Amino acid sequence: MKIAVIGGTGLIGSQVVKNLTAAGHEAVPHSKSTGVDVIGGQGLDEAVAGADVVVNLTNSPTFDDASPAFFQTSMDHLLAAARKNGVGHVVILSIVGTDQVPELDYYRAKTLQENLLAAGSIPYSIVRATQFMEFMDAVLSWTADSGTVRLPATPIQPIAAKDVSAAVAEVAAGAPLNGIRNIAGPEIFTLDELGRITLAHKGDRRTVVTDPSAGMFAMVKGDVLTDKNARLATTRYADWLS
Repeated sequence: MKIAVIGGTGLIGSQVVKNLTAAGHEAVPHSKSTGVDVIGGQGLDEAVAGADVVVNLTNSPTFDDASPAFFQTSMDHLLAAARKNGVGHVVILSIVGTDQVPELDYYRAKTLQENLLAAGSIPYSIVRATQFMEFMDAVLSWTADSGTVRLPATPIQPIAAKDVSAAVAEVAAGAPLNGIRNIAGPEIFTLDELGRITLAHKGDRRTVVTDPSAGMFAMVKGDVLTDKNARLATTRYADWLS
């Protein structure tokens, strides 16, 4: 198949392209650097022309209240181009539990993106992943100072980007789900526990303080960012760190 990967040069997109190509598909990466702008709409018709499948991995540049507008506009443009060019399957990557955390602007925005795709006329698939292992350094930086890192005890189930990419590529090459597939890492940690493991591995002597009000994940209630019934990847956090 010919598969257009919008956002195909990023962390996940580049690996999705590699996996699809290895499986014998014609996977073509598109991004701003290749002349495709999902907000302005430039280059989208050309990018999806002749494609059997479109994988949309573009992301809002911010996590704040500007993110819903990004997903509204980008999906409007992408779906219009896909309909015009007869695309038979559109795939997006979302987040496990995204519809359970309306307090977060970004999670509301991702839910909006899912709803726009599901309400359209094109067969679709939504892959929801748990938090990427690769994002842990960023999470630590949000609430860090010279001596401490403050983190809530929010349960998370980290997954490696390579496992996310493999799952997205598998879905893109298959029949449309017309629904959601959840994927997750094999282990559940509390975020403060994961912070301690990460800092210890790095030899970072800062102390992790459990603070239920610290950072973005403080707004998450319960274990909605985990899913024991998801398709579980094999990469464990300790193996990823090493």
